[in-house]
Amino acid sequence: MRVMAHASLGGTGLRAEALRDALVGVLGPRGTLAVPAFTPENSKTSSAHLARIAGLSEEEVRAFRERMPAFDPDRTPSRGMGALAEAVRTAPGAARSEHPQTSFAAVGAGARELCSGHPLTSHLGERSPLGKMCGEGWRVLMINVGFSVCTAFHLAEYRIPKPLLRMYECVVKVNHQGVPGGQPGDPQGEGWTAYEDIALDDSDFAEIGRSFPEDRVHRGRISGASAMLFSLPDAVDHAMKWMTENRR
Repeated sequence: MRVMAHASLGGTGLRAEALRDALVGVLGPRGTLAVPAFTPENSKTSSAHLARIAGLSEEEVRAFRERMPAFDPDRTPSRGMGALAEAVRTAPGAARSEHPQTSFAAVGAGARELCSGHPLTSHLGERSPLGKMCGEGWRVLMINVGFSVCTAFHLAEYRIPKPLLRMYECVVKVNHQGVPGGQPGDPQGEGWTAYEDIALDDSDFAEIGRSFPEDRVHRGRISGASAMLFSLPDAVDHAMKWMTENRR
């Protein structure tokens, strides 16, 4: 079995490393466990970045951005994605994709193949690990979280007719594999790069989840924490239909 997991372990008594190892054990030697390992703070427009520069003067913002380190898939932590995501990212033998804002980490069979070739202009599209997971029929495991954080729904945004586009900017290592277009910013070979991609919007994900057919969701508990398991392709198909009918 291959599973993409989302988890919020606060108040559950679960330890991230123990949960990771338990899931890997259940999936078996041919299974794969993947997690979103996003770094939204590597941006000029994300809420995470804007929170960091709130109250700073223009000069202070400029200095702050000049000091921002480039994304490094081997070292950059994934803030705000939960302890399980970090436990997977830092696991021995783990792989991580190279997108500087929406990377994925994985352990198990095929982890490196899953995380390879994540282009800058496909945050969560067909050429991302999420697109690969959908094509391979993965499942989604949600532990102590709801559909409002269901990453799978983002793939539907790439499949609806005429999706909105926007520009993104982030700090990259110049000529880093999979991240073309970086401009030298200092002697260390780091700089800001801009690119166009889908305008990602999770504001209606909770509503999309509420209309997801209950008979497609397996509900249970993991050490007392609520859990949901469902097909990733089913979730994407449902979200695409909902967005096509309801988004304007």
